[in-house]
Amino acid sequence: MTPQQTTGDALRDEVRARYAAAARRITAAAPAAGCCGSTDNAAVLATIEANSDCCGAAPGGTVETEPFGAARYDQADRDQLPADAVTASLGCGNPLAVADLNEGETVLDLGSGGGIDVLLSAKRVGPTGKAYGLDMTDDMLQLARRNAEQAGADNVEFLRGEIERIPLPDETVDVIISNCVINLSTDKPAVLAEAFRVLKPGGRIGVSDVVAEDRLSPAERAERGQWVGCIAGALSVTEYHDGLTAAGFTGIEITPTQQAADGMHAAIVRATKPA
Repeated sequence: MTPQQTTGDALRDEVRARYAAAARRITAAAPAAGCCGSTDNAAVLATIEANSDCCGAAPGGTVETEPFGAARYDQADRDQLPADAVTASLGCGNPLAVADLNEGETVLDLGSGGGIDVLLSAKRVGPTGKAYGLDMTDDMLQLARRNAEQAGADNVEFLRGEIERIPLPDETVDVIISNCVINLSTDKPAVLAEAFRVLKPGGRIGVSDVVAEDRLSPAERAERGQWVGCIAGALSVTEYHDGLTAAGFTGIEITPTQQAADGMHAAIVRATKPA
């Protein structure tokens, strides 16, 4: 099927299969170096290139210049984590750089993958806080839980589920983060509505995602890359803003940070649930 033809459950299954394969390759190719083991750029790049059909750098790119992958994080942050958590980073930004996490807060990472953002969040919110990771891929959950154990993180919990149906009660979390995952959903209004539901009044979203310039039609976005590569499924800036507004969010900011393809950009997305 073409990206335009692949929809709904079939596309979700394709995304799940691609990321499961990525987790298995990471586990096989880059055994964990132990808690807080440093991962050099060459090792990170080798695994990201192997996963270029997911949200990762295209073969031949460099970690420093590509908008996807572990290079979006400071070296000091990467050095705090198990090597596999760093290598499994396939996102398009660093949501923690915009989430402004505070001691004692509860954080939810939508599409937590290998757990890099959950583990870094756990350090920021401290022992009185909590960091949840939500992922629909069993292989990624297994990898993330192993990384959490190696990091000695006891204020984290990884949940199995879909971001369109978050398995948490209403008004549970203070902050929602996500790293290049919302664009993969085939029902983005449901994702944003669920995010609004589980946030406490006054809670906030701080996510990294891929957005399209308003001039690009859905067909033109599909021409620029696969849905599972975080391109074809991206919302335009206006569509994203309107979706957040419809869900009930205010204080919306969408800031492109780096070009991912012609007319497509990695971006920072912020919004607040009214108190």
